[in-house]
Amino acid sequence: MSTSSNNMHINEFGLDHAHWRNWAGNQSCVRAARGAPTNEEELCSMVSDATSKGMNVRVAGSGHSFTPVALTNGLHLTLGNIRGVRSIDYERKRVTASAGTTMNEFGRALKAAGLSMINQGDIDSQSIAGALTTGTHGTGMQLGNLASSIVGMKLIQPNGSMIKVDEGTPDLLNAGRVSLGVLGIVSEITLQVTDAFNLHERIWREDFESVMEKHDELAKKHRHFSFFWCPYEQSRHFYCLPDTAATSKSGRTTDVCEVKVMDITDRPPFESQFEKVAYSSDVYPIEYLPNFHELEYAVPIAYAKEALMAVRKTMLEDFPEAVYPLEYRFTAGDGAWMSPFFEQDSATISVSGEPGKDYWGFLRAVDAILRMYGARPHWGKLHFLTGEDVKAIYPRAKDFLALRRELDPEGFFLSEHLGLLFK
Repeated sequence: MSTSSNNMHINEFGLDHAHWRNWAGNQSCVRAARGAPTNEEELCSMVSDATSKGMNVRVAGSGHSFTPVALTNGLHLTLGNIRGVRSIDYERKRVTASAGTTMNEFGRALKAAGLSMINQGDIDSQSIAGALTTGTHGTGMQLGNLASSIVGMKLIQPNGSMIKVDEGTPDLLNAGRVSLGVLGIVSEITLQVTDAFNLHERIWREDFESVMEKHDELAKKHRHFSFFWCPYEQSRHFYCLPDTAATSKSGRTTDVCEVKVMDITDRPPFESQFEKVAYSSDVYPIEYLPNFHELEYAVPIAYAKEALMAVRKTMLEDFPEAVYPLEYRFTAGDGAWMSPFFEQDSATISVSGEPGKDYWGFLRAVDAILRMYGARPHWGKLHFLTGEDVKAIYPRAKDFLALRRELDPEGFFLSEHLGLLFK
């Protein structure tokens, strides 16, 4: 193993040590070098050194994306040594954290400070920069995705310089919020947060038809409403969902929804089998095993139920082997140029393929259905978009592409996958 003359933390690998694989095991790359900086100065030096040698640069984050977004055959960075909350503005309720901080670590720091994230997703082991800049979201008709809370960030440029982004640079902020790392390496993020709050979570099982009848009411009544539709009794096992038979509102065990609602409450903390009150970030996450490969699209809210029923129909009639649950959530529109929710209140529909089996026919069939409704994909989950699709379904795509070319004309922050989308 040799080291770069400019930075001892860049390691060049032989093939035995160069291989990287993501959390779910469906994406991998052979990288020429790996960088593990311990501060921003080292990060800037590594980026500059790599690009001066003509190497592409990508950050792996926690590897939770199902797409090839983190892959590179150049310099592969991990920011796991650059983590933690850097500052808290209690008056404006703004918190600045290093990019390598995990969502779980960020939540614990906020809890200690008497603060909460405005919304959160159902996995909290991702790096904060990776989760936010790929469009990760929670659920709630009035709540934007996680990136909509970004009010500032730092972007490391190909030459190692740093751009500070905030509300004084609104175009760059809206471009950077969901940017997949192609505008620069995010080293720091500032989020708008809120006073700490507890959530009251309730989970039960109900027939699909009954949930559809209550769909609008449940979405409007509860701060957070979501469900997993399980076509078969064994479906819930694939996502390690609780057995809510005890709370079932019917005698059925198949073609049912595992429904969850969460609301802010002043009630004291407690926990029973399918109900609890706890601090916000202690309620959101679900324990997942990496035993699935997921596709997720955001459908305009006006077509959400129709699209959901169309996907359910094709799963039952055309792909009975598709036994993984379908997840259904809500997200309010936002202003991030490449957000799946750009100026579009949406419901997200997620389906999964089983590792080791040929699931592409099923996923392409779901993609074909959701495209008819103007759906946009979560950038960290499987999709079939091309560069022409990006320009067609994202109204600010041309502006985003122009900015990317201005900041990184040589495409050092692209990859084979990202080049097809954002060249």
